[in-house]
Amino acid sequence: METPPSSLCRFRHLRFKPVLALVWRSAPWLTLINALALALQAVLPLLQIYLLKLTVDAVAATLAAPEPLLSLRWVMGLIGLTAAAAMSSDVVSSAIKIIAHAQAEAVSDRVQELLHAKSAELDLGYYESVPFHDTFHRAQQEAPYRPLRMVTNFFQVAQNGVIAVGILGLLIAFHWGIAVALGAALAPGLLVRLKYSRQTYQWQLAKSESERTAIYLNNLITGESHAKELRLFNLGPMLIDRCRRLRRQMRMERTGMALRQAAAEAAAQGIAVAAVYGAFAYIAYRSVQGAMTLGDLVMYYQGFQRGQGCLREVFHGLASLIEDNLFLSSFYQFLELRPLITVSSSPAPVPEPLREGIAFEKVSFSYPQSERLVMSEVSLHVRPGQVVALVGENGAGKTTLVKLLCRFYDPLSGNITLDGVDLRNFDCLELRSKIGIIFQDYSRYWMTVRENIRIGDVTLPLGDPRITAAAVRAGAHKFIAGLPAGYNTLLGRGFGSGAELSIGEWQQLALARAFLRDSPILVLDEPTSALDARNERIVFKHFKRLAAGRTAILISHHFSTTKMADRIFVLADGRISEAGTHAELLETGGLYARLYKMQAHAYRQ
Repeated sequence: METPPSSLCRFRHLRFKPVLALVWRSAPWLTLINALALALQAVLPLLQIYLLKLTVDAVAATLAAPEPLLSLRWVMGLIGLTAAAAMSSDVVSSAIKIIAHAQAEAVSDRVQELLHAKSAELDLGYYESVPFHDTFHRAQQEAPYRPLRMVTNFFQVAQNGVIAVGILGLLIAFHWGIAVALGAALAPGLLVRLKYSRQTYQWQLAKSESERTAIYLNNLITGESHAKELRLFNLGPMLIDRCRRLRRQMRMERTGMALRQAAAEAAAQGIAVAAVYGAFAYIAYRSVQGAMTLGDLVMYYQGFQRGQGCLREVFHGLASLIEDNLFLSSFYQFLELRPLITVSSSPAPVPEPLREGIAFEKVSFSYPQSERLVMSEVSLHVRPGQVVALVGENGAGKTTLVKLLCRFYDPLSGNITLDGVDLRNFDCLELRSKIGIIFQDYSRYWMTVRENIRIGDVTLPLGDPRITAAAVRAGAHKFIAGLPAGYNTLLGRGFGSGAELSIGEWQQLALARAFLRDSPILVLDEPTSALDARNERIVFKHFKRLAAGRTAILISHHFSTTKMADRIFVLADGRISEAGTHAELLETGGLYARLYKMQAHAYRQ
């Protein structure tokens, strides 16, 4: 994927339309009500200022009136109207806060759904890329709250803009220079905000990897997966110190930027304060000269003061829009990513049953961001109904071959076919639905036992008897029956009173998932590495029955299990170095025979 450009020019155009669409889809009625409330809130301050002018002028008139009591009633009526306008403004402000809170929840949920959907859609190749992780991290950090803030800022800019235009019209009627001074006084604050928004964004881009490192260190220190080694090797002090130094460095850099911004904003605010009191002095001078009434004095001063606040909010709102737009760029950059694995517009149906089998034809592959070839011109053929074993030392390319078969990646060169049809011509989801597989790095889900097994085929209802049958085949039924709630026992210590399983028991559940899927291709990647000899024998007894009529690929370092394969392929340095039956390979005396003898010798000692 592309790394973010150093230039910020591309972000000058606000992505307001997609942001507004996002907020609208998240909560349409709340968005509409919020817009109407903000419009009402824009009118009420202007009404208050005008009512205040009328009240002051009425008070002045009352003092000189022949019938003060009658005039006093008028004054009290105006005060009552002003109070009603002020209370209405407070009520509307409270309503806006409630609406904004509800909107924020809805938008945050919608953003999370979009992030989840895109994350599930993208290929494994993206997860090999550091820039991808940086972009994903920024999207997760910024996207949940910035879209709504951006729309709210837009409405508030519009709201304050309406008030500011009305007040500027009022001030221009008094003297055009006052209106110009008001705008000029606030411009430095806008420039300061824009400057530091860009600096903050650039700093955030540069520090994304550091922030992710701090999160990773925190997970090492506090998470369960590393808890044993953390205590065994006393890693706590080292990791805590490393995390502390990293966070201190970022904190000092943030604080430095905040201090520089505060100093610049203080200078800009000084200009604004001088403008306020300069304008007040001029208005007072005109009042003393008799050019305006006392009510005019109050109205123009209030107008100037309120206008300054509104224009400041307009300028800050515009700066916030640009800032939010900058930070949301990572969110939209993430959403605009497209899968690396292309799917045919008219995919061919995956053949079932297989008639010709699986073929790798001169397949070469290297992982993204790496130049090292993991597989180099590998060619092999697995016939229908055949059990094939892949053998080789760690890093030889065995698991990679299976990942390519599942089309998690596409090869750099060569072809992988089912019945002579290239995998690129199939729909990926349909292809993967035809493969029952357990990887050696299987996942442990903090769900019930039944849900853990059902993951193998989520189309089945939870009460389907095939779930129990799959557990029996995997040799897991006996220990499941001994759990507090049997198949309904919650697993893992993360939630509630979940039960913890041994590594071997977790592996048996993972095997049950593979056995549950009624698929023509079965792949077991080190399926019994954590099982004792008895359970290993049970698993392979069932495996022989399951493999009957299916095409099966078995990856194992246990040569006692590879004996059962119809054909064995030996991988070394990303190539097929030998192929044959167990007996043929022993007779050849190559790598397979040497590895077998080493393992047999170890068992005899």
